[in-house]
Amino acid sequence: MGNGLILIVEDDADIVELLTYTLKREGFDVSAARTGEDGLRIAQVRVPDVVVLDVTLPGIDGFAVCRALRANPDTEGTPIVMLTARGSEADMIAGFDAGADDYVKKPFSPRELLARVRAVRRRPKLVHRIKEPGKTLHAGPIKIDVERCEVRVGDARVELTLSEYRILQALVAANGRVLSRDQLLDAITKGEFVIIDRNVDTHVRAVRRKLGGERDRIVTVRGVGYKCDVRGNDSSV
Repeated sequence: MGNGLILIVEDDADIVELLTYTLKREGFDVSAARTGEDGLRIAQVRVPDVVVLDVTLPGIDGFAVCRALRANPDTEGTPIVMLTARGSEADMIAGFDAGADDYVKKPFSPRELLARVRAVRRRPKLVHRIKEPGKTLHAGPIKIDVERCEVRVGDARVELTLSEYRILQALVAANGRVLSRDQLLDAITKGEFVIIDRNVDTHVRAVRRKLGGERDRIVTVRGVGYKCDVRGNDSSV
């Protein structure tokens, strides 16, 4: 039996050939699609273990494909590695917001991509796999229901990716203590997959943006890391 099915959604034939060769040599089954629409159709027929997804595609782009995969109950937990020449911070944030688990910039090393694929396969597929039953965390009006893996600011639900959820949970649970980037990296990965240090900052920015008016509760401690301002908690809850 193979190591699992990797779905490559990429319109560059040379890259598809290179990735197919690299992944098959390591024992993976590989399917490939040249458009986002074809990628979604293939994923419906057989759910892949990992999707390697380009951003710039004919028809619908990779961000839309990523969102569609996350919206489908059959593929909502499938690890997605975005592979793209669009490597700006804004593009990375857009990718993580769409639900990507990792982001590899072109030009890339096939060995690095292979390591990322192996690594994301080892992580829990769904947020509920990291539950800690019976716990509720607070930072002012921010409430994290760990049993349901649900985040709210006041009455409004906040939708976070797995990495964003883990960062926010770690910061709030630290109760005002400063966490270094390495500590947040451990909180994101649980030792399961590789992520570059700069991505920690990218995830933190995404969390802040999604917290809206409570964004300033995530405080940068220059040269050290981040902490969460938990003042204003309601002690009665």
